[in-house]
Amino acid sequence: MNARRTVAVGALAAALLSGCATRAPEPGTSVAEARFDALVVPGRTTRAELLAAFGPTKTVVFDSGMAAWLYTAPAAGGGHAELVLLLGRDGIVKKMRKRPPYPTDPAP
Repeated sequence: MNARRTVAVGALAAALLSGCATRAPEPGTSVAEARFDALVVPGRTTRAELLAAFGPTKTVVFDSGMAAWLYTAPAAGGGHAELVLLLGRDGIVKKMRKRPPYPTDPAP
């Protein structure tokens, strides 16, 4: 009886604690475009600063050691703009580009 009670209490505690767990942000999570514009400066912003400000995102690493990072930002009409960064091997943003949502983009 005591063993059953211990198992039941353990299962209940695990269930309650799992409800408190938070999920990590999904890669490519939306960021505010104004905040992005204020914090990202090509030639100066670092990988560490991006992770601290916006979190992890979708990333493509090339054989050269450079990487492309993709963030999205809410746009008017319910779409999302793409915010693409090219990071050098040294971890500094080399280039950035914004793509506004196109009318043919799928709904988020």
